[in-house]
Amino acid sequence: MGARDTAAPVIIKRKKVVSGGGHHGGAWKVAYADFVTAMMAFFLLMWLLNATTEKQRKGIADYFNPTIPINRISGGGDGAFGGESVFSEDQIAQTGSGAMQQKPTAEHQAKGQNSAEDKADADKAKFDQAAKNIEKALMGVGGESMVSEQLARHIVTKVTDEGLIVEFFDLPGEPLFIGDSATPEPLTRDLAKMITRVFGLVKNHIAINGYTRSYPQMLKLDPVWELSSARAQSMRELLEAADFDKTRIQRVTGYADRKPSVKKPMDLRNNRLEIILLRNRL
Repeated sequence: MGARDTAAPVIIKRKKVVSGGGHHGGAWKVAYADFVTAMMAFFLLMWLLNATTEKQRKGIADYFNPTIPINRISGGGDGAFGGESVFSEDQIAQTGSGAMQQKPTAEHQAKGQNSAEDKADADKAKFDQAAKNIEKALMGVGGESMVSEQLARHIVTKVTDEGLIVEFFDLPGEPLFIGDSATPEPLTRDLAKMITRVFGLVKNHIAINGYTRSYPQMLKLDPVWELSSARAQSMRELLEAADFDKTRIQRVTGYADRKPSVKKPMDLRNNRLEIILLRNRL
């Protein structure tokens, strides 16, 4: 009895174990994830700024623009917009046809349906359609050829940023000029008459380029510059003699043998003329 009263009491101590984070817990992981997300967004923005054009960036900005106009042109009056288009330059969506200032700045220039960009797109589409019609007339697509089969063998066409290029070139036994001179063959005269008829479908200006093949290095006088220029001038004279409007001829240039059409510099195929229908008024 006495021994039991003097015995020390038994104390049970329970410890709560927290695993995995130390005294920081998991908050640092959340902060780090936010940081990585922000950096990814930043580098994505930098890449977009570098990889897109001004027009594409504007399209992206308009996509996220909270102002979404219903009509491109307002009806006028004393309503919410005071008779102005919601696309006018002092509104949030600066892509319309309106303009509040007589000479707006570049940043506030209205760019709507009647903007310079829209007009350029319309002019490009109009020129491309005219170029297709001319190519049909030259190459006989759909039976609409204005060129004989013999002449068509000397012609190649292509559309570039400069305009429609119609190229005439020598073939074996069928040169455009007599020997190494600028005296045209009858074939070349026929080509000039044909170009006068076909290019009469439009009013664009033209440019004439002359090219020659390379000549052996041992020649004392290399004729390529004089010959290419003289042949281009000869084509100009043939066009004018065929009643082509001389005011439409903007330039006549000789490129010598500097821009060969085929890899072999001395190949006859490099003897050629280009008549370019330039991208301007139709």
